[in-house]
Amino acid sequence: MAEFIRSGIRHISDAANNADSFRVLRGCVSVLKIALDARFMPYLELAGFGQLGLLVDESPVTGLSSLTDLAAVCYQLLGESPEDGDKYFSGIKFTWLRAKICRLSATASEGELMCAARAYIMHLIGALLMPDANGDSVHLSYLPLLADLSTARSYSWGSAVLATLYKEFCRATEPKVKDIGGCLILLQ
Repeated sequence: MAEFIRSGIRHISDAANNADSFRVLRGCVSVLKIALDARFMPYLELAGFGQLGLLVDESPVTGLSSLTDLAAVCYQLLGESPEDGDKYFSGIKFTWLRAKICRLSATASEGELMCAARAYIMHLIGALLMPDANGDSVHLSYLPLLADLSTARSYSWGSAVLATLYKEFCRATEPKVKDIGGCLILLQ
């Protein structure tokens, strides 16, 4: 294995070979903790997130590397834009998404239901499917892929979930890393 590890770079295998040292990685999962509104189901099914049978052989999930007007994208696809305290430079906090989903009225229009369904999917992506090690927000690059819910199912979300988990495994090989992201439920 030594030939695969570049010399001069510390790797977790150094610690694994040392019987005196070990570490535990802490995984982050953010649970929605609210009952799923049955009115979301048609939109989740339309987008391919209904039963989480995520595809691995469709178009790649690449997202957008730069969004020119984050507030406008949020307003267009989520019906409103988070306040400055509820968003990061490129992400939306889960607390804002949860509030958006919970504020849905009993007489919500189809447009409001679609916005809330997108918020639910964004929370699902960032909290369960592709969480980062911080575990408190989801990157905005996924939101434009949900603009048309009927084409959202044409993306290879399953491959993106696996790629994110693999990327987190690679990041976790750094000896000082204490947290790990990715869909850790796949490991069970």
